[in-house]
Amino acid sequence: MARQDEIRIGDAERDAVMLALHEHFAAGRLDRAELDERLGTVLSAKTRGDLRALVRDLPPPTGLPEPEKAPDVSWQQGAAVMFGGPGHPMRRHHHHMRRHHHHHGPHFKAFPVMLAVFLVLAFTVGPGAGLLAVLQIALAVWVIRAIVLAVGMRRNRA
Repeated sequence: MARQDEIRIGDAERDAVMLALHEHFAAGRLDRAELDERLGTVLSAKTRGDLRALVRDLPPPTGLPEPEKAPDVSWQQGAAVMFGGPGHPMRRHHHHMRRHHHHHGPHFKAFPVMLAVFLVLAFTVGPGAGLLAVLQIALAVWVIRAIVLAVGMRRNRA
């Protein structure tokens, strides 16, 4: 963490640590004198290491960004992750809401729509036009899911 600790900080990082210190004070982990002393030191902090030293003895949240760990996803898991299968980042966050619901197979609500579009176009215009329309819908759904996933992951980091 030596390199991360040398990175200079700005007001946003200082504000996040000050907010965390206030929360720890409200929880009874710090007394008023410790809070005042640490807040003064936060205001004069220059690097992440300076801030880390102030919250080292406190449990999370500390206001400091957690070190990012690269997800361990093999190329074989890529499709399952991309289409909402096991290992998909958004499944972890909503698992508690579906605790008693057993779901088997990929969760892909656009499939019935794509099947209906294909069947209608296959019988009216031809199977080639139906296949092309289904591929376009699949591409649009994939792009929308990628955007939603990126926005969700960005919100979770903040």
